[in-house]
Amino acid sequence: MLIEICVDSLDSAVTAEKGGADRVELCSDLLEGGITPSAGLIQAVRSKIDIPIFAMIRPRGGDLYYSASEFDIMVSDVIETKRLGADGVVLGLLTKDGQVDIDRTSRLVELAYPLQVTFHRAIDMAPDMERACEDIVSTGAHRILTSGGKQTAELGAEQIARVVKVANGRIAVMVGSGIRAHNVQEIARLTGAREFHGSLRKRIPSPVTYRNHALSMGDQKDNEFTRYMLLEEDVRALRQAVDGAVEMAGRRESVQ
Repeated sequence: MLIEICVDSLDSAVTAEKGGADRVELCSDLLEGGITPSAGLIQAVRSKIDIPIFAMIRPRGGDLYYSASEFDIMVSDVIETKRLGADGVVLGLLTKDGQVDIDRTSRLVELAYPLQVTFHRAIDMAPDMERACEDIVSTGAHRILTSGGKQTAELGAEQIARVVKVANGRIAVMVGSGIRAHNVQEIARLTGAREFHGSLRKRIPSPVTYRNHALSMGDQKDNEFTRYMLLEEDVRALRQAVDGAVEMAGRRESVQ
C-alpha cells in the first residue's frame, strides 16, 4: 500500500521522505486547500528528495470552475512543472453544474504526459460520484483522490468503496482527508483502497516575538503568528499502520 503526504514547504517534504512516505503532493497555501506551488519551491524540493513529487495545478482557491484565462494559466503551470522535474500533477476541473470537465481535463492529461495525473477531491463536489468516476477514467487520468463526498474519509468510507468498485482497476483510487495512524487500517478494510493521502500537519506557534495585533494580513485573524509543521514520527506511525494493514489483508487471504 502507498502513502502520499501533502506538503507545502521544503522542510515538510524532506520530513515526509524521512518518515517513509512513498510520494509527496506539493502545494502552496494548504489553508485554501492547496494551490499551485512556485517554481522555486518545486525546484528546491526536487533537489532535496528522491521520492516522486506530484505538484498541485490550481490557480486559485475557491470553486473548481475555471475561466478561459485561468485554464491558460493551468496549461502554463503543467508545462513548467514538467520542466522542473516533477513526476506528476494534481488537478480537478468541474463545469458550472458540478460535472467533471472532461474536455479540459483530457487536454491537461495529454499535455502532462508522461507525468501521472491525479484528479483531486473535486470529485467529492460532483452530484454523482459514480458517474464522475467514469468521466475521469475517460480523460486518461491515473488516479482519483477522494473522501467519498464527506468531510473525512471515515465518514465517506461507504461511498469510497462504491467508487473503488466502479473504478474496477481501470484507475487508482486514493483515499484522503483525516487519514491517521489510528484509523487507516479500518478505512483500508472498509474501502478496499490501496493508496492513502494525508497532511498530518500540526499547528505550532510562530517564533516571531513582536506582534502587531492591530491588523491581519489575511482573512483569518492572527494566522500570521501560526505555523504548521510535519513531524517525522507521525509519518512513520502512518507508515507502520499501513504496513500493518497489508499484513492483516495477507492473513485474511490465507485463511480464505
